[in-house]
Amino acid sequence: MRKTIGQLGALLGVLLLPHSVHAAPPFYDNWETFGLSHGLPSEKVFCIRATKDDVWAGTDHGLARFTDGRWRTYTTADGLAHLAVLSIAEDPETKDLWIGTMGGLNRFSAGRFDTFTQFNSGLANDIVYGVTFLRGEVWAATAAGLSRYNAAQHRWTLYDETNTPMHEVWCYSVTSSQKKVYVAVWGGGLLEYDVAQNKWKDYRDPDGEMEMDLFRDDGLLIDVVAGAACDSADRVWVASYFGLSVYDGRRWRTYMDHDSPLAGNFINFVATRAEVAWMATDNGLSASDRENWWTYRRDPETGTGVVDWTPANGPPERFTSQTIFPHNYLLGVSFQGDQIWVATEKGAARGTRGQVRRATTE
Repeated sequence: MRKTIGQLGALLGVLLLPHSVHAAPPFYDNWETFGLSHGLPSEKVFCIRATKDDVWAGTDHGLARFTDGRWRTYTTADGLAHLAVLSIAEDPETKDLWIGTMGGLNRFSAGRFDTFTQFNSGLANDIVYGVTFLRGEVWAATAAGLSRYNAAQHRWTLYDETNTPMHEVWCYSVTSSQKKVYVAVWGGGLLEYDVAQNKWKDYRDPDGEMEMDLFRDDGLLIDVVAGAACDSADRVWVASYFGLSVYDGRRWRTYMDHDSPLAGNFINFVATRAEVAWMATDNGLSASDRENWWTYRRDPETGTGVVDWTPANGPPERFTSQTIFPHNYLLGVSFQGDQIWVATEKGAARGTRGQVRRATTE
C-alpha cells in the first residue's frame, strides 16, 4: 500500500533531499485545472501558448485567452478563420499573435483578426498545423507544404518537394532556434533550414522501417515525425508517435517507453526550456536533459499526481502530489515564468512549484 512519508520542503530551485546529492528535478506540485466551468469554450485543448501577460489555448471550439484570472473566447464571429485552433506563436517584437487553424492562418493584432488563406495570400493550404516566428518572418506548416511570410515586405515564399528535400508535403509542425527552422514532415522525416546559408538538410530514418528500430541510435527513429524543439545546448529533440530522437549535432540517441523512463511512445508535442525537454505524450508528461528523467502522471483511481524521478546516477524515486493535470493525454506544453501550462484532452492546467511527498510501498 502506497503512503506519503512527510513533506520534503519548499522547492525554490533546490529540492531538500538529505540523503541525495542529485541535481534538483523540475517538480511542479500545485496544479490548477481549467475547463468549461472556468470559461474555456471546450475541454479539447489542441495547443497552449503562454506569453508575458496572457495564456492562449487553442480548442476545437475557438481560441481562449486567460488574462487576470479570467478566460475570454474568440470565435469565427470575432474574425477567427476557423473554430479549430491547432497552433499559436507570438512575434517577439510586435507581440502580434499568429494562429494556425483548420481554415487558415490568423494574425491577432491590436484586438483585430486578419485572415490569410490559400485564396487571398501565399499560404500553401488552409489547414495550418504549426506556426513559428524567426527574424521578422512567420513560418506556417500546412497540409500541402510550408509557407514563409515576411510581414514587413508582404512577401510569401512556398516550400514543397520542388525546392526542398521534402519527400512529403504534409508538414505537421514547424519550430525555430536562433539560426535554424525545423519542419516535421509526416512520413518524410525532419527538415532543417539554415537561414544564414539558405540551405536545406533532411534527416530520415536510416533503416526505413515503420514498425521497429533495427539499429539503436543510428539516426532518426522514424520518418513519421510529430514535432521538434531545439534546447539551449543546440540539441534537437524530435517527437514521433513511436518514441523520441535527440540529435546533438554529432550523434543521435533514441528513447522509447520500454527502454527508458519516457512516459509513452506516442508523443504529441515537445517543448524545451534551457537544456530540459518536455514531452507531451498519451500517457503523461516527461521531462529530460538526456541523463535525468522526470515523469508526471495522473493516478486514474485517486485523481492525484505521481512523479517518477530517474536520476542519471542513483536509484529511481517516486513522489506524490495532491493535484495534477486533468488527463494523461497531453497535447501541448508552455511556460510562463516559473509556471508550466499544459493542454490535455480534458482541459488546460497550470502547475507551480510547491512541495512534494516521497511515496513508498509497504
